[in-house]
Amino acid sequence: MSSKHKNSKALYYVKNYLRLLLPNVFFQQKLPSKLKSISPESIKEIEKRVDYYNALPKNSQLSKKARSLSSFKLKEGKTYFFDFREFARYFPQELKVNCLFGDITHIPEEPTFVKSRPIHKDNSNSVLLKWNKVRHFIFIQNDKKSFTEKKDQLISRGKVHPTQPQRIRFLEKYKNHPLCNIGKVNQNELNPAWMVERMTIEEQLQYKFILCIEGNDVASNLKWVMSSNSIAVMPKPKFETWFMEGLLEPDVHYIALNDDYSNVEEKLNYFLQHPEKAQQIIENAHRFVDQFKNKQREEIISLLVMRKYFEKTGQL
Repeated sequence: MSSKHKNSKALYYVKNYLRLLLPNVFFQQKLPSKLKSISPESIKEIEKRVDYYNALPKNSQLSKKARSLSSFKLKEGKTYFFDFREFARYFPQELKVNCLFGDITHIPEEPTFVKSRPIHKDNSNSVLLKWNKVRHFIFIQNDKKSFTEKKDQLISRGKVHPTQPQRIRFLEKYKNHPLCNIGKVNQNELNPAWMVERMTIEEQLQYKFILCIEGNDVASNLKWVMSSNSIAVMPKPKFETWFMEGLLEPDVHYIALNDDYSNVEEKLNYFLQHPEKAQQIIENAHRFVDQFKNKQREEIISLLVMRKYFEKTGQL
């Protein structure tokens, strides 16, 4: 399968293994100057995002199960370990944290770094970091086709597991609908008639609408879809990551479906008949994506989220 529009995992691993050779003190000495590099015009936006990811109240308590930064090892999960260590190395290694690696869909009982969390008013113990980014943070740099030049269908090429009733229901309803070109690409005990050939991202970009239904947590294709000239089609998300899915507005950043998918045909036909409204959603989505493209700012926000964790738990 073509690797176009994907991050290079080989380059990611080479860079991170090389970083293991550098002592932590090298990064700890750089932290003050790195944080001072924040431009005055970006301070408010940075603070807003830091507070979104880390809403811990003052005097948040850690139990004895919290671990020192130095205790985390590569064998616990390569991408999560590397993404965690990229910023943890800037701080004293005796500081304590809780981390849950993987697709997290519950709110922990005490302050914990996670990749994903439920979108809920009481999710402050779930502190978001930008984890597994080599897989999740993919943006389209140059979508060659405009929305109007694309095919008038909804495309979906993803894995569907028995533990994902939300994806199963969509296939049951729309597998053979003329407005949909959908199916699953993994083999399992589910309906074999749902199996379809895989498509590259480039091939999926030939379609006006791309389905972004949550899987184990968030829809991993949402980021590249929103950076393209196609439109994400999905119900209101229930989980969020560093991408701040909880801030996405229905029919502003994506085409919103009912949870039971009863309005799919109505919504697709509406935006086929009103391409100017579809184009507005695409432009809104691009503006939302733009805030994640400044590498230096992303690094500073990650460091501030982590520093705030140590401050709110009384360690700094």
